[in-house]
Amino acid sequence: MAIKQLTETIINQIAAGEVIERPASVVKELVENAIDAGATRIDIVTAGGGKNLIRVSDNGSGIPSDELPLAVARHCTSKLTDNVHDIRALGFRGEALPSIGSVSRLSMKSRIAEADSGFEVNVHGGRLEGPRPTPMNGGTIAEVRDLFFATPARLKFMKTDRAEATAISDVVKRVAIAFPHIRFSIAGSDRTPLDLAATGAGSAGMLERISQVLGKEFPENAIAIDAMRDGVRLSGFAGIPAFNRANSLQQFAYVNGRPVRDKQIWGAIRGAYADVISRDRHPVVVLFFNLDPALVDVNVHPAKADVRFRDPGLVRGLIVGAIREALGQSGIRAATSGAEAMLNSFRLGGMGPIRPAAAQRWQGAAAVNQNYNVQQSPYRPFATEPAALHGGEGFAETVQTFLYDGATALTTDTRAGMAEAPHELLSTTLGAARAQIHANYIVSQTEDSLVIVDQHAAHERLVYEALKNALHSQPLPAQMLLIPEIVDLPEEDVGRLVAHAETLARFGLGIESFGPGAIVVRETPSMLGEIDTQKLIRDLADEIAEHDTSDGLKAILDHVAATMACHGSVRAGRRLKPDEMNALLRQMEETPGSGTCNHGRPTYIELKLTDIERLFGRR
Repeated sequence: MAIKQLTETIINQIAAGEVIERPASVVKELVENAIDAGATRIDIVTAGGGKNLIRVSDNGSGIPSDELPLAVARHCTSKLTDNVHDIRALGFRGEALPSIGSVSRLSMKSRIAEADSGFEVNVHGGRLEGPRPTPMNGGTIAEVRDLFFATPARLKFMKTDRAEATAISDVVKRVAIAFPHIRFSIAGSDRTPLDLAATGAGSAGMLERISQVLGKEFPENAIAIDAMRDGVRLSGFAGIPAFNRANSLQQFAYVNGRPVRDKQIWGAIRGAYADVISRDRHPVVVLFFNLDPALVDVNVHPAKADVRFRDPGLVRGLIVGAIREALGQSGIRAATSGAEAMLNSFRLGGMGPIRPAAAQRWQGAAAVNQNYNVQQSPYRPFATEPAALHGGEGFAETVQTFLYDGATALTTDTRAGMAEAPHELLSTTLGAARAQIHANYIVSQTEDSLVIVDQHAAHERLVYEALKNALHSQPLPAQMLLIPEIVDLPEEDVGRLVAHAETLARFGLGIESFGPGAIVVRETPSMLGEIDTQKLIRDLADEIAEHDTSDGLKAILDHVAATMACHGSVRAGRRLKPDEMNALLRQMEETPGSGTCNHGRPTYIELKLTDIERLFGRR
């Protein structure tokens, strides 16, 4: 078959396959154009999930009449200089409008401030009509009808109108977070109206816009982040560990104002929260990166959602370090969503009428609570050192300090004191212990709240943090292999592993180069016992190749420490004396990350006095 030049329409339709995946892609491109034009108000109207109609109106600077045909022509843009690495606008490729026009019926109306009237061009399936005069106010109106009418096969891949309308809302919200000074509104017969009012400038205005998108709970459960490293500025807000979600849809990242969905950034966020959130839960974060455009490549994909940093290790370290430092400095905090769930379960409206039998059971329970006894804690060190810790005296001493002997008898009987709690304890974060219920939950009182602590989950976190500190404060004991193991690897993987050999040695893994294509393993961490050395080395090589870190071994050791902490913590059913309960509360306040256990579950719930008063109709 002879080689021939493709027509301009076919070229644009091919480009549209990359740029315009669904109606939400059209909205994203048109909204970004409006932002680049300096708009302070952007209105979006849709019908049929955006397949039938998308109209984006803005009050930006507009497009001169003689430039309207160029605006819908391929590779024409006003946003790019001669340096493709100096990109400061959201759009720059000059592909969006011609791609949209090649697969739909596109109408562009625009008026600049100096013009007496507006002008309009139409592009139907790639055919240009106009420009011609049209009455309108200043700004631009882009209207897209019958999306994919020229490529009907693409319509088969579209979801329901409701799903496409939801995707459009998500795109607008994601863009709106980075531009709080712009008012965004979405309306149409296929959706519930959405209006995001413009907020003030600065951190307060940004947080208000974020709360419009993520909900009023986010500011109450977020920590501000502001860090700088080698010309890269990271700011934004990170949710506390106890405030998490079942998916990553509420994680937002922006590079110089551009919303991105970058796997490297998401991986760094997971790493930052690795110790405090369960693997099947996801934190809520909003991160803004500001850096020289020359340090990041945003021209990776036509959709402009992926980026490539010149120094990915720097960015990863900045994210992990900044989030962990912020979480550590914020102290212990409980998610307000936990209190809300607790309130909902207490509300009488959801309980139905109280039957006599239930009333009798409640009275019986009240009588039991009046006479409830609090007994002694079974804390006591191990009589013998755990087998897995041979060779590490400092580590074993830490374990002996924090673990207990489950065989200790419960003999001392101490009544729960009803005296007034010391004022100095009431002013602390977790307050003064007042009782222990069901031999697992500590009830404490602060000046303005009631706190319920899961003693097993809380002590599990305390033991885990102590074990981690012991693990990483000194080189770990290693066991020498009787017969060193040879692992064959590509030459480049061998070089990467040898470069990290000193770090790996601190964790008890002794490796050396064994020729150009192999690694010899002479020592492995003692606490891991028998391991699959081949798999461990290959996994570490893959991780170093992808992230330039050897955190995988550290994560394995931390997992072992977490398992030991879980089995060595004070168990549910162990009754504590008031002094022991207060000691546990004080230690929680001093331990970073103690708001969640090793599995990501909350260790305590706080119920404000005002919430309790609302339950009883006092407010």
